[in-house]
Amino acid sequence: QVDIVESGGGLVRAGGSLRLSCSASVTGSTFHTMGWYRQAPGKPRESVALASSSRRTTYAESVQGRFTISRDRNTVFLQMNDLKPEDTAVYYCNAHRLSGDNFWGQGTQVTVSS
Repeated sequence: QVDIVESGGGLVRAGGSLRLSCSASVTGSTFHTMGWYRQAPGKPRESVALASSSRRTTYAESVQGRFTISRDRNTVFLQMNDLKPEDTAVYYCNAHRLSGDNFWGQGTQVTVSS
């Protein structure tokens, strides 16, 4: 059983900042990759930022230079700066094992007003 708990979403004006947190409750192992995805109304879910267990990070082009992902074992953070209205979406935390197992959080709403 793996529980993924997210926090930190909310409403912010354009140009503002938010910090998302995600913790995966699992003992004795570390996920290969953890990261954040988002889904806006009417759009498919997309990858935002990922961090591997070796600290390698990848970002969507649309958030490069504005978002920063950091990770400490099975906890991952997403610092979001200079937010734009197009960043509005439900953000989901994901934890991935090399075996192919994927675990998702319940999602946290981020709304950026213009």
